[in-house]
Amino acid sequence: MPAVSKGDGMRGLAVFISDIRNCKSKEAEIKRINKELANIRSKFKGDKALDGYSKKKYVCKLLFIFLLGHDIDFGHMEAVNLLSSNKYTEKQIGYLFISVLVNSNSELIRLINNAIKNDLASRNPTFMCLALHCIANVGSREMGEAFAADIPRILVAGDSMDSVKQSAALCLLRLYKASPDLVPMGEWTARVVHLLNDQHMGVVTAAVSLITCLCKKNPDDFKTCISLAVSRLSRIVSSASTDLQDYTYYFVPAPWLSVKLLRLLQCYPPPEDAAVKGRLVECLETVLNKAQEPPKSKKVQHSNAKNAILFETISLIIHYDSEPNLLVRACNQLGQFLQHRETNLRYLALESMCTLASSEFSHEAVKTHIDTVINALKTERDVSVRQRAADLLYAMCDRSNAKQIVSEMLRYLETADYAIREEIVLKVAILAEKYAVDYSWYVDTILNLIRIAGDYVSEEVWYRVLQIVTNRDDVQGYAAKTVFEALQAPACHENMVKVGGYILGEFGNLIAGDPRSSPPVQFSLLHSKFHLCSVATRALLLSTYIKFINLFPETKATIQGVLRAGSQLRNADVELQQRAVEYLTLSSVASTDVLATVLEEMPPFPERESSILAKLKRKKGPGAGSALDDGRRDPSSNDINGGMEPTPSTVSTPSPSADLLGLRAAPPPAAPPASAGAGNLLVDVFDGPAAQPSLGPTPEEAFLSELEPPAPESPMALLADPAPAADPGPEDIGPPIPEADELLNKFVCKNNGVLFENQLLQIGVKSEFRQNLGRMYLFYGNKTSVQFQNFSPTVVHPGDLQTQLAVQTKRVAAQVDGGAQVQQVLNIECLRDFLTPPLLSVRFRYGGAPQALTLKLPVTINKFFQPTEMAAQDFFQRWKQLSLPQQEAQKIFKANHPMDAEVTKAKMYRLTLRTSKEPVSRHLCELLAQQF
Repeated sequence: MPAVSKGDGMRGLAVFISDIRNCKSKEAEIKRINKELANIRSKFKGDKALDGYSKKKYVCKLLFIFLLGHDIDFGHMEAVNLLSSNKYTEKQIGYLFISVLVNSNSELIRLINNAIKNDLASRNPTFMCLALHCIANVGSREMGEAFAADIPRILVAGDSMDSVKQSAALCLLRLYKASPDLVPMGEWTARVVHLLNDQHMGVVTAAVSLITCLCKKNPDDFKTCISLAVSRLSRIVSSASTDLQDYTYYFVPAPWLSVKLLRLLQCYPPPEDAAVKGRLVECLETVLNKAQEPPKSKKVQHSNAKNAILFETISLIIHYDSEPNLLVRACNQLGQFLQHRETNLRYLALESMCTLASSEFSHEAVKTHIDTVINALKTERDVSVRQRAADLLYAMCDRSNAKQIVSEMLRYLETADYAIREEIVLKVAILAEKYAVDYSWYVDTILNLIRIAGDYVSEEVWYRVLQIVTNRDDVQGYAAKTVFEALQAPACHENMVKVGGYILGEFGNLIAGDPRSSPPVQFSLLHSKFHLCSVATRALLLSTYIKFINLFPETKATIQGVLRAGSQLRNADVELQQRAVEYLTLSSVASTDVLATVLEEMPPFPERESSILAKLKRKKGPGAGSALDDGRRDPSSNDINGGMEPTPSTVSTPSPSADLLGLRAAPPPAAPPASAGAGNLLVDVFDGPAAQPSLGPTPEEAFLSELEPPAPESPMALLADPAPAADPGPEDIGPPIPEADELLNKFVCKNNGVLFENQLLQIGVKSEFRQNLGRMYLFYGNKTSVQFQNFSPTVVHPGDLQTQLAVQTKRVAAQVDGGAQVQQVLNIECLRDFLTPPLLSVRFRYGGAPQALTLKLPVTINKFFQPTEMAAQDFFQRWKQLSLPQQEAQKIFKANHPMDAEVTKAKMYRLTLRTSKEPVSRHLCELLAQQF
């Protein structure tokens, strides 16, 4: 708003503002404002035409009232009329009012666009700048469509004033960020790069901002900017503070432009031209040298500007990761900031050194600051700085300092802030596994971790220690002894009980020779924790007890007494009751040989990607992948996750290097081949006459039901195939067969059945789902007497389904004999709500002719729902909470199946659903409407 002066004559506005400031109460202010609004309204509606000065004054008053927080519902047209004035002050107030009050969807936009178009064509630089500012401030799509083609022309025009070019660049940047598709790429892109050589520093600054944004999407179109940016940066860095007086900020030449140029260069790899690269390296060295010089001013603004350029320079050095000398110098410079009295500088130094630690050139230099970083972890008052110190310790860890760093992080964990405890637990678990000198140290570390911060030890962590102990014969006895001692503590965390229950159930026989850990003592110790644990842990302990009967026959009577107790056989929890009944029956009916076979030791777990690391990445956010993925490999390392030297103990036992969620029973054995003449090849899969009676899950499966979830690998990794041939993508397969939707609808409310059948092939499905996890068995039956060749069933994610649903598939045999059946296991994880099912593409050759069909896999969102029971009052209370219009979906439809005439006379259904997400409500309505 222009200042009020005697010459301007805006006395009425000054008096009104003074009256408002002098009001003693809110009521008095509102009364004065209402009086003024009534006066302005009468003036606008009066018969007497107002001159430009009066319009400007009243529009200014309306703008001031709006800024006080009151609604303004008139005066917009008067502001638009001010745009046609030839006086700068009147036009300025008009544009200001429109920028602040006019909605982007207003009906006045067309009138405003016409006025803007006139000002852009006027060639008056002042009016052009006002118009460009208004476009940028409003930034509506309609304005973008109207002016996106004109602004680039103004920007690169040779006769445009510097101020106009500056405004045009920033206006185009605003439109591109709002609607990238509206800004056409053309010949102007090659000319806009040359604005980096403009004499006016303001134009260069605006142009760098624009080019940086544009090159992120179209890097090849702006590749020529590299040499120009290096040239301009070189001139700024080598200049004295007196050379660029108008753009020198507290003795630092053009700091903002320098930072923008350095960020622009980070959009590209190192320059290929040797001369340009040499000049750039010289610039970076100059910045590092200036950082060592004594400050030219004690003011904080000087140090802020100087450090801003320094940190951006270090970011560019890290981005290039190709100059060992610069990387080491950058590390040394950051090391000086680690003990700086300014908290922000310490934070930035720790953050930058985290990235430097991943470079092979600077890792050793970063390690020299380990004592300073450990001290920061202990003494820093700001939790965010302590978190960065923990991140840096994690990044700089290797075999030489792993024990020191892990012990310090464990010590800090006892007093760490609750907000970062889970993250530190994950990091300790990863480091202990990755750089384990021996497995006993790893076991000790994880058990200590559970003891110190058991509430923050996620399932992935203790899954992993069980997997490693199971896969390593040489550590099983030590693990059993250690966990037995840990369980003797008066206060024992439930996660420790879970680990102890599993390890003693599998390997308790290795310490049974010691009278202090005899079988009765082991059982008594575990059973003393039984009543203090949750249902899930009790279920695991019951599985341990049945294992004890196999390992220690002398405990059979005692354990059967526990299983036979009324508290187990009549337990309110179905899972505990079922386990007690089945385990009691198994121990009573089965012979010793059968019991030994059923309850044999768990097989080694397969190698999978570490899901602790995946969990840590999810916790740190999407941008943390490069910081957490440590690409360095120590050639002498024999760590658990590295390339371990094969030894007698590791040749026969798969390395435990991977999945922390892999603790699951082995997949069920493939179904035996059916007879060639069978009419239904899958009759033994479902509840048909040939189905064998079952006692429920095998003890191994029951024992590991708590360790169930599949590894949260990325969808692409889950579909990865070690074979050289790539799986077909959505674009490589044909459309689903016409009856795919009808086949899918059959499985909305059931999990087992025949998915597809023709004269050649029959596909059956058997699946189970729990919470967000599912497991599906697909059975492919060859109905002919001719062998299928190149048999390849593949799961494909159409569209964005990869981010919504993770499906892990196992390959099947490439040949399917005539009359035979093969099985494929799918592990499914629902990551977020989805609407389209994955596709199942089946390809094979029959009699030399290729066959292909595409089906919709029967995986719908309702499969991942958990049922719950609630009283009618609670139900309707929840129903009322989901009262927003977009949360409800309703459908009226005719019945697809015969209706009971005795129950209802209606011939149509009305289905109403409410969920917290609109797409889910609509999709469920469509799915369920097919089931009635």
